[in-house]
Amino acid sequence: MSTKGKEAMADTARRVAVISLGGTIAMTTQPDGGATPTLSADDLIAAVPGLADTGIHVEVHDFRRLPGASLAFSDLLELAAKVETLAVDGVVVTQGTDTIEETAYLLDLVATRETPIVVTGAMRNASMAGADGPANVLAAIRVAASTEVRGTGCVVVFAEEIHAARWVRKTHATSPTAFTSYPGPIGYVAEDRVRITARPSHYPAINPHSATSLAHTAIYTVGLGDDGTLLHALGDRADGLVVAAFGAGHVPMACVDALSDLAKRVPVVLATRTGSGPVLRQTYGFPGSESDLLGRGLIPGSTLDPIKARILLQLLLMTGADQDQITQTFSAVS
Repeated sequence: MSTKGKEAMADTARRVAVISLGGTIAMTTQPDGGATPTLSADDLIAAVPGLADTGIHVEVHDFRRLPGASLAFSDLLELAAKVETLAVDGVVVTQGTDTIEETAYLLDLVATRETPIVVTGAMRNASMAGADGPANVLAAIRVAASTEVRGTGCVVVFAEEIHAARWVRKTHATSPTAFTSYPGPIGYVAEDRVRITARPSHYPAINPHSATSLAHTAIYTVGLGDDGTLLHALGDRADGLVVAAFGAGHVPMACVDALSDLAKRVPVVLATRTGSGPVLRQTYGFPGSESDLLGRGLIPGSTLDPIKARILLQLLLMTGADQDQITQTFSAVS
């Protein structure tokens, strides 16, 4: 190919920014036997075979070098602000898998542009046999560069599957196929081609620039024989609470009074601990049922799992939303 032809290809090449936050994908095993984040974004890209053949121009950004479990809301809000400034066709975020579903959903909630945002990572670090990082990064870059992905919101790409941020969950502690979603992936990568088979509905973005303070929110998972004692303790410290309830939104009768008292003071969101399906509104009527709890002021989380419900509640509290605004937003996005 002539020099002019190569220059023309460079001018029209899709541009993708890769932002590294650390995590297993950026880890190597140290002499003492423990894996720690040591690889830069440049190191990650250098390890991806076949990337040059895609014709995609990649720019790299070292943003954090932390385990996924140590990322904070402040890190993710700074990340969201950085993403908004990038003049690229797509963005890939690499990070630890422990909190991928939280990062992806937060970015999905605050993103205002249709530029694809893809979050990925690895279950096996770079020192292990069968490290999955390079394959996941290559697939994520392809997805971020695809025009077909525009408008789908933030997605998670893992094991060549494309998952919507609002539905994706980490469902295995060690498997390379740890990420799943209900009702299923919205697309996949095969033979170097990105295919989108479903598109989540849109909802209004939350403006993160108005976040002024850090709220304290928690997830409380009800269990067999729960008598509400710990709920009373949480009520003294929490600014908001997500209840991970049985089934379609049920709690033990002994918890009802504690939740009723809490809901008078702070927003309490009712979610299901099952991992999929909605919280109902009016099917059951016994004390501790979904209709009983909603009648006492709890906010229905609909199809949001407890982890994502907390991310949404946290953002809303940080941006000064009141009870009515929180209820309306949950109704719109879940």
